[in-house]
Amino acid sequence: MDAQLIATIIAGIVLLVSVAGTIVPILPGSLLTVVTLLVWAIVMASPATWVAAIVGMVFAILGWASAAILTGRTMRARNIPRGPVLVGIVCAIIGMFLLPVVGIFLGFAIGLLGAEYARLKDFRQAASSSWAALKSMGLGMVFEFAGVATATSIFLLGSVIYFVG
Repeated sequence: MDAQLIATIIAGIVLLVSVAGTIVPILPGSLLTVVTLLVWAIVMASPATWVAAIVGMVFAILGWASAAILTGRTMRARNIPRGPVLVGIVCAIIGMFLLPVVGIFLGFAIGLLGAEYARLKDFRQAASSSWAALKSMGLGMVFEFAGVATATSIFLLGSVIYFVG
């Protein structure tokens, strides 16, 4: 096997991890995609790989930015401070160890709801703001996943063009 093929296989594996990272927040997602595509293009050093990497990075960054903007806008509209979200993240990490796979999502939701209840002192308001936050974060994950998945598809197309063409 030559070095270009090995670099492409490694980049492909790392990109699969980054796709999973958009769903499992503990793993890196968009940032890993951008860095991987950039390093792959530098190592491969061909016009096809540079075009694929640049277009893929644009999609990954667009997905990442749209997720952040959408989530941030909803949080500001509902006046949800960062504190409850950070509590949710800590509870998600704890939940990940207590209940593998589902614990991360369940821990986040329970932590966010608990922190919002402690802040608002009204369960209905806490449930409403927590639900809005969860929906916006879920939709943000979908946008980020779409950007990273598209970038990975473009990587595959660039790889085929490089090796076949």
